Amino acid sequence: MMEEQEFLRKLGICNQQLSGNYPTKELALKFLNQLTNILFPVDGEVILSTAEMDTQWKQLKLLLMELLSPIRSFQSKSENELVEEYFRKIPEIYNQLNGDAKAIFEFDPAAHSLEEIILAYPGFQAIMTYRLAHPLYQLRIPILPRMLSEFAHTNTGIDINPGATIGKSFFIDHGTGIVIGETTVIGDNVKIYQGVTLGALNVRKEDAKKKRHPTIEDNVIVYSGTTILGGNTVIGHDSVVGGNVWLTKSIEPYSVVSNHSEIRVRNGKERFKTPINFVI
Repeated sequence: MMEEQEFLRKLGICNQQLSGNYPTKELALKFLNQLTNILFPVDGEVILSTAEMDTQWKQLKLLLMELLSPIRSFQSKSENELVEEYFRKIPEIYNQLNGDAKAIFEFDPAAHSLEEIILAYPGFQAIMTYRLAHPLYQLRIPILPRMLSEFAHTNTGIDINPGATIGKSFFIDHGTGIVIGETTVIGDNVKIYQGVTLGALNVRKEDAKKKRHPTIEDNVIVYSGTTILGGNTVIGHDSVVGGNVWLTKSIEPYSVVSNHSEIRVRNGKERFKTPINFVI
């Protein structure tokens, strides 16, 4: 009993030290939901006037200021300066997101409208959250960008680190299981399918500030199940990387990389002599 009380006492001290030093998940999620809804209304609300839009915009700024307040001590800039810098980037982000949605619509025959993509496509949801979190990362704001990206990760199964650099007209199809690491660089008009990993060759803490993840140049397609690793690995522009490929070295522009499966038809006797029994 005394051991439990001592543990609870220490736990209370730790909780007091943590309390108030970080933004809450609830507030961060509220900010993300309100911001995405003002850009692309998804919950049925209609903004009827410019005055109402202006009011919501000001409320969002106050909400971000509240989120930054406990974590601003790392910078000399005030919360207000950081908030204004962030919101100046929103028009450009909006244009990028419209380009992403149009790219998905153009290349996915199952997409019937831009509204369907914005409302229902997990790939677009993950891209939108990344594009809104990335400027916070660029402003060197800790914790909050990753909190936002993890909301998308939880909802979509797509893990895009907010530190990644991603160009225009980015297309994620299906998307489940995609991992894009912090120092990944992705060019314009890139298409990535489910189960793709753009990762590091090692996870040494001393390499945290180095480029650890690959570069994917313009107009590249990476098909499902492929793993591309390493900070020095460059996938040249206009290349196609087939499914279930493992790459740790660069490839030249206009390359086609594939993982060939061998098909061999056995005769009846061989079939019984060499049974195949996969345990999954």
